[in-house]
Amino acid sequence: MVSSLSEWFWNERLWFPEGLGWADLEDKDGRVYAKASDLWVVLPIALAFLLIRQIFERLVATPLAAVMGVKEKVRLTVSHNPTLESFYCNTTKNPSQSSIDSLCKQTGCSERQVQRWFRRRRNQDRPSLLKKFKEASWRFTFYLLAFIAGLAALIDKPWLYDFKEMWQGFPILTLLPSQYWYYMIELGFYVSLVFSVASDVKRKDFKEQMVHHMATIFLISFSWCVNYIRAGTLIMLLHDSSDYLLESAKIFIYAGWRNTSNYVFFLFAAVFIFTRLYIFPFYIIYSTYIYPMTMYSPFFGYYFLNFLMMVLQCLHIFWAILILRMAVRFLSSDEKVEDERSDKEETDESGEEEEGVEKKGAVQNGHTAHNNHRKTE
Repeated sequence: MVSSLSEWFWNERLWFPEGLGWADLEDKDGRVYAKASDLWVVLPIALAFLLIRQIFERLVATPLAAVMGVKEKVRLTVSHNPTLESFYCNTTKNPSQSSIDSLCKQTGCSERQVQRWFRRRRNQDRPSLLKKFKEASWRFTFYLLAFIAGLAALIDKPWLYDFKEMWQGFPILTLLPSQYWYYMIELGFYVSLVFSVASDVKRKDFKEQMVHHMATIFLISFSWCVNYIRAGTLIMLLHDSSDYLLESAKIFIYAGWRNTSNYVFFLFAAVFIFTRLYIFPFYIIYSTYIYPMTMYSPFFGYYFLNFLMMVLQCLHIFWAILILRMAVRFLSSDEKVEDERSDKEETDESGEEEEGVEKKGAVQNGHTAHNNHRKTE
């Protein structure tokens, strides 16, 4: 059954235009082509990235955070309360009003004390500012270097300037060493992100990020196996062109450099919208959807490639909406730009203020009662 499934999956009628197949991608006459077996090298590269990241965060990102003045907030720890801890771990981190009333009866604490306990307990589970800074620094470094490397690999290639060149001679396209390493390093990095997802900072768009990572991995792997190398390198370069700007904006936010982070954010927003909502759909997707049909009849690999491209484009639109919301909020309120995906830390200020009002009211009522008592005397 496994052999039958493998034979069906690798059927060249699925992945190649009529009249072409795997035999056309066999190395000969000094010409080298991409092979599915090459993808196994991605696993050691991903593991190497995980190791390099640990070294980078310890030896580079942590000292850089100190230089940039990244300061951790002092977090108040909660007192040990088995009842509240059990409810927090096993039921929910955000209890409803009825649950709070029930917990008050079980613990003998006031409603305000229970609410404060849950606020502080949630804060204890949130990633520290230093952790966010180190993660952003690592991604910024990779995306910037990847963008520079990709640009260097493609700067002299004709398909960077004329997208029709992506399909000249397809699928018999010779693999260049620069393309090989660009692919393997990019794919290894995204695989490492999947491996590290359990320890990375989780944001509100966690599910969308996972879909993006998996779609990216499938798209890169698929384009490699069926020799969509030229299209793949353009897509990776396009994505790297804005990603490092977003991570640098986060770095400045965490360091408290508000004006700098705002300027970088608006630069990122402009590049993101131009590349993801204009270049990607109207040039890249157009070229993968229209140009192949001028040379070949439709085949499954053609539809599958464009399906993955549309998945990425839907995610681009989703993130563009978040970006525009942040930009509009900033322009209308003159506040600093913050990542809407972040899980913001809660404070006790509102609770303390309410308590202060209650205490002040109680004192005032006490004085009033005392004065009335004196008058009756």
